[in-house]
Amino acid sequence: MYTSLLNVKQAISVERKLIDYLKTYIDHESERLEDVKRFYAKVSDLHTELYKGPATAMANPLVAFTLIKRLHSEWLNVVHSNEAQENTQALRSSYEKEEADLPKLEDLQGAAQGLMRLQDVYVLQVASLVRGLFQRVTEGQPIDIYRPAVSVPLSGDDCFLVGKVAYEQHDYYHSVQWLEESVRLFRGAGGEWIPENAGTLEDALDHLAFSHFKTGNISFALSLSQELLHHDPMNGRVLQNVEKYERLLVRSPPLSITDHGLKRPTSNNLRTRDTYETLCQTQGSQQMHFKNPRLFCDFFTNGNPGLLLLPVRREVLSLQPYVVLYHNFITDTEAEDIKTTAHAGLRRSVVAAGEKQATAEYRISKSAWLKDSAHSTVGKLDQKISMLTGLNVKHPYGEYLQVVNYGIGGHYEPHFDHATSPSSPVFKLKTGNRVATFMIYLSSVEAGGSTAFIYANFSIPVVEKAAIFWWNLHRNGQGNEDTLHAGCPVLIGDKWVANKWIHEHGQEFLHRCSLNPEE
Repeated sequence: MYTSLLNVKQAISVERKLIDYLKTYIDHESERLEDVKRFYAKVSDLHTELYKGPATAMANPLVAFTLIKRLHSEWLNVVHSNEAQENTQALRSSYEKEEADLPKLEDLQGAAQGLMRLQDVYVLQVASLVRGLFQRVTEGQPIDIYRPAVSVPLSGDDCFLVGKVAYEQHDYYHSVQWLEESVRLFRGAGGEWIPENAGTLEDALDHLAFSHFKTGNISFALSLSQELLHHDPMNGRVLQNVEKYERLLVRSPPLSITDHGLKRPTSNNLRTRDTYETLCQTQGSQQMHFKNPRLFCDFFTNGNPGLLLLPVRREVLSLQPYVVLYHNFITDTEAEDIKTTAHAGLRRSVVAAGEKQATAEYRISKSAWLKDSAHSTVGKLDQKISMLTGLNVKHPYGEYLQVVNYGIGGHYEPHFDHATSPSSPVFKLKTGNRVATFMIYLSSVEAGGSTAFIYANFSIPVVEKAAIFWWNLHRNGQGNEDTLHAGCPVLIGDKWVANKWIHEHGQEFLHRCSLNPEE
């Protein structure tokens, strides 16, 4: 669910059903409690008025009979009533009917990882995120990166679950920051537990103490463990930890804050992390790149008669690699047709893993493949792509249209579209490598989601209804390393794109080789 915002939106309707079930439960429980209150009032009134003089009252056989009957059966019926259990069981049965459509543990963990990804890439302050704000600290002051129209503050339990996900992955850089906020919020609430919470102040203190220990901050670990013992003085494990921390502090003095500064975990998949994140943060505002006098805008027809009366607004964004933006390539109606047609086929996006394909945490989205026959709009887009590029995009010379919807913090870390290994699944079509990419923005986003070209050092913000085109291969068929690119995490918004990958075969007389074998 977390890999597609469409699925997250669908979860709203599931919760609406659960709200209705809970309302029914509350109504039935209210009726049951009204009956209990009525019985209480009846018995209390008897003891206040009728039984003031027990001897006189019991002289009346009717009064004596009702007392005996009440104590034998009425109290029994009230105390052992199954009505509360039946109401609870009805609520549970209703919940179980919706269980298949509810988020799984993987979704909770994925959503938490999405928040941490946004925190890292956009350098967001955790304390601000907890208040529902997207802020970065600049020169000691929190600055708004984006102020959303709708937001919610996070609870101590919310922060505990994010911190716990990091903790379980041995990621103490993130667990410390999120668990510190959790402890602060739990303390502010008086440490009181409420039924919907998965964690408590004691849980947060326990996890935070060990996280500090793992980052080398022994004095903080000791202080938090001692606070935990105030709440749970008989906890043997924590008592042992306190003894261990005290021994460690005797052997060596506590480190200063600068000595044990938290360090982000390294990434196996992301060797260009700093450049990637900088490009995502600037969101297409690399002024030096766009001052190149050789870059231009024009009305483009590609010499095709079909575009003479309505040329496309072309913006050349880069010459090496050659990257072009076509404004207003698709209409609102066409975009909606494509998204709606793709709904039923959306599946978790995969990446090449040797000769096979597999899901990966560095690509968080869902995708669907649309043939020409799926909807008339698909064929129209193919025709327009062919007119603009001058290439043969019909299957198998072009892959079917891939429609992608990004999830919570959805992204695709730096990668090439063309195959870099002879065993890549790209070659299954037997039409060569991916010579070019044509990517259509089917929606806008409020913040984030730029397309970043890492080695070329520029990024392109999401431009609704526009399309981007670039060559993946040099004319000699070699891969162009400057096309290494990434989909930056979506900060706010619902990002949809459509990809058309065009292969080498079928272009022999449309995109000719050069006489220079090095070109």
